[in-house]
Amino acid sequence: MNKGIAIYPGSFDPPTNGHLDLMERGAKIFEELVVAILRNSEKTPMFSVAERLEMLKALTGHLKNVRIDTFDGLMVEYAKSMEAVCILRGIRAISDYEYELQMALMNRKLEPTLETVFMMPADKYSYVSSRLVREVAQAGGPVKGLVPEIVEQRLRDKIVSSRQPEPRSIEIPAGIDLGGRKLNPNVTAKRKKKA
Repeated sequence: MNKGIAIYPGSFDPPTNGHLDLMERGAKIFEELVVAILRNSEKTPMFSVAERLEMLKALTGHLKNVRIDTFDGLMVEYAKSMEAVCILRGIRAISDYEYELQMALMNRKLEPTLETVFMMPADKYSYVSSRLVREVAQAGGPVKGLVPEIVEQRLRDKIVSSRQPEPRSIEIPAGIDLGGRKLNPNVTAKRKKKA
């Protein structure tokens, strides 16, 4: 086990089995692993930071040397504030490597003492990304095996609640007869006064 703190940063929106795989394996390598959720105001996440924090704490409760935290701004600044010696990043494909290499080199430029360790997820998770999981779930597809059970349930709940119709309000001009028909319960009607 390596001495020191490693940071595993990401959006984790939602946490996947690939993320959990890296957390469990990273916990065996580093003295302490801080899973750091990026608070990015430029993105509209499916799950709030608080929801992701709650899910990740539940998923890593069995890992005694894993801590869940949040950060914004430059990751290297956050890592320095945590006295971290290493950044843990997952790589699924060549396209990930190109992006992650650029980030690692920039991080090294900003903070030469901070190392980056790349890990590949288990083969069965090599194609899993949070973005794909969200897209499959929103299209009504199954995500079983791609995310932990608690995340799967949270995804289902989130999608069902997002599909609930919003109550609408319409104005009915005065003098229009609805012929005794009832309005949809999700619609409230106001009579418009004659001018």
